[in-house]
Amino acid sequence: MGRAFEYRKERKMKRWANMAKVFTKVGREIAIAVKEGGADPEYNPRLRLAIQNGKTANMPKANIENAIKRATAKDAENYDEVLFEGYAPHGVALIVEATTDNNNRTVANVRHIFSKYGGSLGTSGSVEYMFTRMGVFKINAGDLDPEELELDLIDAGLEELKSEEDEIVIYTAFESFGDMQKALEERKLAVNSSELVRLPSHTKDLSDEQVEDVIKLIEKMEEDDDVGNIFHNMNEG
Repeated sequence: MGRAFEYRKERKMKRWANMAKVFTKVGREIAIAVKEGGADPEYNPRLRLAIQNGKTANMPKANIENAIKRATAKDAENYDEVLFEGYAPHGVALIVEATTDNNNRTVANVRHIFSKYGGSLGTSGSVEYMFTRMGVFKINAGDLDPEELELDLIDAGLEELKSEEDEIVIYTAFESFGDMQKALEERKLAVNSSELVRLPSHTKDLSDEQVEDVIKLIEKMEEDDDVGNIFHNMNEG
């Protein structure tokens, strides 16, 4: 396996290792979700996703409930979502999703990291067209028949279904995320994880040395508290 594949696994472990930082980011996700669709998760798919992310990160139920209460308070912090596009070293396209209460600070930090580690911050639309935004759900395979499940979920916006070891991975269009989430809940299918991702339309092959350059930039970007998700088109195979 290449260094990029190893990095993908390392990054997941590292991301969840720092629990305090993860909880902070989940809290921001909850704040954004409540601001957008209200505090009742039954009618707010995005809030359900944020709560699911909190549970996946072993965030205590009390912390999740407190985050929702804070988000509905009159003096609640106002977070905005910001999308940055640019290039890492060696022409790797990068999208950085951030939530911030101080846009000037976040822009300055992201620009500095791009510049310091051999990348360049682009303009809006410069690389986003290279990615497709999708929802991804992972459920236990159990005794489920993938073919039957595929047919059953088409009306909920199913784009693709894959079997991976003991899990079934379900892909849906970004616009159908809430419908698929509801369909899985109605069928009482336990969701191991759910997330909104940006999948590249094509990927770049790099040498191990070049991969290290890209990884260095991404890791520094991930250290910023305002940064939530980073997507790239580096081949991770």
